Amino acid sequence: MAAGQSKLSQKIDALMEQASEALVQRRYFECERLGIDAMRRALGALDFDRVARIALPLQEARRQIRDMAVDTGNVVCVNGELPMGAGLKAGMYLLSPPRVGVDGRLLREEATRREVPVVVLVREPPTRQGLWPIVAVGPVTVRTRIDPPAMASVPAAKATAAKAGGRAAAAGAKPAGKAKAAAVVPKSAPPVPPVEWLLLACEALGDEAIESLSPGLSLVARVLALAERLEAVPDHEKLHQRLEEAAREAARIPPKKRAAAKPTGREAIDDDRNARADE
Repeated sequence: MAAGQSKLSQKIDALMEQASEALVQRRYFECERLGIDAMRRALGALDFDRVARIALPLQEARRQIRDMAVDTGNVVCVNGELPMGAGLKAGMYLLSPPRVGVDGRLLREEATRREVPVVVLVREPPTRQGLWPIVAVGPVTVRTRIDPPAMASVPAAKATAAKAGGRAAAAGAKPAGKAKAAAVVPKSAPPVPPVEWLLLACEALGDEAIESLSPGLSLVARVLALAERLEAVPDHEKLHQRLEEAAREAARIPPKKRAAAKPTGREAIDDDRNARADE
């Protein structure tokens, strides 16, 4: 058993070393793939010390990928066929009905395979109160409800114009000169939400993933629950940080006690607020 555990630890360490090298070389997708592999192996072994060490490099790789997506200024609304293959471009995607949460996960997985930087959000039909439910699907489902974008009726040309301005455009700076003139889209282009709203929606979704954790969870169960939520909402930086903190604390628990504390079932993330249908 000890020999097997040692081999597994060596494998995880080798993956982490490769991930660190990829991060230094700015091969962010490679770093993410290696980090996910190492994370899953460490979680399976309840090796929380290594889980903690993996979380922050994984966060950094994903932050770089997210920034590349945002820097394009490209915002795409999808309620029909998912863009796949060569049709999938870097940018931020908002999926709406009849597309569902699972479609958002499929789109992100396709982008990861093709190494295309994207941020993907999925909204469900508006509630009676006019809120937009935002959902993410992974081993668990995360859902929150937020106000719709105040600028949802702004033509897509405005979002496209931000492309030449990078993050400055996403923050509200207006592109000038040739960049502005180049922002030409068909008049029939559907309206899109502003980049700022999409980023706020991402934050709200990740915050809900953290806040919905049951306060009565054991430390071991908390680490595993945070890891599941991170698979559903991989772009949220604080979620990586909360996982790292919980894992570091759980690493102090003796291995036998960790194994005994491992939950046998899966805690549902949807509490009464989220599970109720809001017609």
